[in-house]
Amino acid sequence: MTTSIKLIGIGDNGEASLSEEARTWIASSDVLVAGERVMKFFNTYQGHKIIIKGGLKQVVEKILAASGNVVILASGDPLFYGIGQYLSTKVPLEIYPYVSSMQLAFARCQMSWQDAKVISLHGRPIKGLAQKINGERKVALLTDEVNSPNAIANYLFDFGFDEYEAFVAENLEGPNERCRYFTIEEMRHASFSPLNVVILRAKMLPKVWTLGIDDEAFSQRKPDKGLITKKEIRVLAIQQMNLKKQSIVWDIGTCTGSIGIEAGRIANEGAIYAIEKNEPDLANCLENQRKFRVDMTAIHGKAPERLDEFPNPDAVFLGGTGGNMKELLTICAQRLNEKGRIVLNATTIENLAKAVAIFKELGLHVQIIQAQIARSKPILDMTRFVPLNPIFIITASKEEI
Repeated sequence: MTTSIKLIGIGDNGEASLSEEARTWIASSDVLVAGERVMKFFNTYQGHKIIIKGGLKQVVEKILAASGNVVILASGDPLFYGIGQYLSTKVPLEIYPYVSSMQLAFARCQMSWQDAKVISLHGRPIKGLAQKINGERKVALLTDEVNSPNAIANYLFDFGFDEYEAFVAENLEGPNERCRYFTIEEMRHASFSPLNVVILRAKMLPKVWTLGIDDEAFSQRKPDKGLITKKEIRVLAIQQMNLKKQSIVWDIGTCTGSIGIEAGRIANEGAIYAIEKNEPDLANCLENQRKFRVDMTAIHGKAPERLDEFPNPDAVFLGGTGGNMKELLTICAQRLNEKGRIVLNATTIENLAKAVAIFKELGLHVQIIQAQIARSKPILDMTRFVPLNPIFIITASKEEI
């Protein structure tokens, strides 16, 4: 039967990073648990060894079945994107952290890090990184072999993050430690060890866009204009979507991508999924998302086709329904997460009446905003107002709004 379990952080310099007390605990333990790389520091260990490989569930089962004192070793601070959080919910632990790789990296470049945005790309997709870091003065990234400094640099280059310089710290506290500064362009082509941390620091004020980006700033289909949800309507519609930082959003009939882009700047820890039937409009959407640094998934198709490729949404926006309103609204309602909202813009009273009837038939609560907006325009030394087309913003929810 297991007597005690200690989780101890260790550096890349092996036993040299451990306190005398930690070494004593390891030497007197009956079971040592570690990943393959860390276990190589303890080739002379005489007790039973458990290698952390694959899923942690099996490792936990072996730990609980072990007899005597157990020591688990993990790199750096086990509670900083490490195994500590998971293990602490499964087994009774005493945790003794070491300095994290992030702390060491900031120490090497002599930079404070209490104000840094810290993101782990280790075993995680890089998708959506653009909106997570945009506007941040200081960003720290934990990497892996897929999301290497080169891959990160190529991604940043694609989204125009030219305000950053990069600091890459490799093999921290190991015999091959190396720390270097790069421009984003230089980082695209340099060679790196697999063990590294990337720190980004803005050399100038980062580009930011507040809610309500001017219509003219978006790339749009030419010579046709007006295929965009106007700024004032866009702001009202997004407010009705009730977005949170982690929201999953569908933008159906995205066109220029204006709604998805604005939504992505609010739900920057969530994800945006857009669909557009017109290929030229989709090309503009892709261009706009790079310009405004919102990395959303935008695909070619006519909804409801291909919506099964998207995860269930917390918010859905429909700029139109393409003539198959009932089928589309039914699928959106069925897929909508609890407390989610569907927002539909309608320009005619016929579509307003039809949409409201369908939503009520689906058992949803409905709220309607009629927006009639005019913009000022100079005329000689005076000012007149030019009206926008009136629009109905219909919001449907499974719960009362």
